[in-house]
Amino acid sequence: MNPVWIITGKEVRDSLRNRWVVAAALLLAALALSLGFLGSTPTGTVKVDPLTVTVVSLSSLSIFLIPLIAMLLAYDALIGEIERGTMALLLSYPVSRNQILAGKFIGHLIILTMATTAGYGLAGIALQLAHGGIDVTAWKPFLSLIAASVILGAAFLALGYLISAKVKERGTAAGIAIGVWLFFVVIFDMALLGVLVADTGQTLTAPVVESILLFNPTDIYRLLNLTGYENTAMYAGMAGLSEQLSLSMPVLLAAQLLWVAVPLALAAWIFGKRQI
Repeated sequence: MNPVWIITGKEVRDSLRNRWVVAAALLLAALALSLGFLGSTPTGTVKVDPLTVTVVSLSSLSIFLIPLIAMLLAYDALIGEIERGTMALLLSYPVSRNQILAGKFIGHLIILTMATTAGYGLAGIALQLAHGGIDVTAWKPFLSLIAASVILGAAFLALGYLISAKVKERGTAAGIAIGVWLFFVVIFDMALLGVLVADTGQTLTAPVVESILLFNPTDIYRLLNLTGYENTAMYAGMAGLSEQLSLSMPVLLAAQLLWVAVPLALAAWIFGKRQI
């Protein structure tokens, strides 16, 4: 059997044994159900499907939770093994460092995908059953939300692996991981908003701002979910933005995938040169 899949299977089994999937899925399901039932109270009057309202709410709050779960999975994936001495033992077998990195990343991505799909999927079914039955047409933006959440998680997994490949101690990796999470989730947008207010539209035109947003995977995620479909754009208050946005869905998706590929490639390069 390919060493990559052996390592992938080990990571999945370890995460299942540690109840990572169950805990993350329950947390995401609880979040989705809470937002769905609380946010969909008026939907019976205005004839809005509860999933549409839930997509709008989850698109904002998942930005905080999905990256944090991904970082917790990945920050010690390499440095933890190095500190325990198991990485040296693993490298004594006929397996390359790239295979180790790929196997661990795929395993963690499978865990994140299982948790996200189970948590949000079960919550979506429960919401629709509680409001009169399954409406297939409302599932397209909701399934896109799940897919975008997985890709966002993959981007932060890759960043976590980059941190884990570079640092010398687990404690340092944890601190940097939290700092990176805070920067992309909170500080980046606050700083950009402050610059926009100070600039008053003189230098930072709409195309420039759109380009800046591509440097933050959480902003790409928000744009993918809130401007990709007419209903979600309308209820998010972003219908005007979605009409003026020059970045197409394929461009946003490609940018998000680059946030997965580039940090992971850097992690592989650093890990390949590291003394174990």
